[in-house]
Amino acid sequence: MSFNVLICDDSTLARKMAKRSLPDGFAQNTYEVSNGMDALEVLAHHNIDLLLLDLTMPVLDGIGVLEEIKKRNLKTFVIVISGDIQPLMQEKVMSLGALGFIQKPVKQEVLFDVLHRFGFVAPEFEGEAVTG
Repeated sequence: MSFNVLICDDSTLARKMAKRSLPDGFAQNTYEVSNGMDALEVLAHHNIDLLLLDLTMPVLDGIGVLEEIKKRNLKTFVIVISGDIQPLMQEKVMSLGALGFIQKPVKQEVLFDVLHRFGFVAPEFEGEAVTG
């Protein structure tokens, strides 16, 4: 089974790292945007199964995106990937509906663990990564 994934981060490098950290064959389609407004635009026009979301971005930050997803009752799973690892921020994003919170820079095994915990991947995906 493969999924439609949206990666939202204002850093091109962080988006590439997140994409590379997904298990091989996980994403059927991968969309990349650099701010929250563009993320909401993609979510409005595409069926996105998983959103990998940064918190600190221009135009509209990750908290704003989570609030809009909740307000619009959009059906997508969100994993926050951020350098802001303060417990209060983690609590806030979880209260807004995020499935998980991963510290930047994203590590493949940590992302895999979160994806596995929520049933996106089976254990046999472990160790496989998208290259290139």
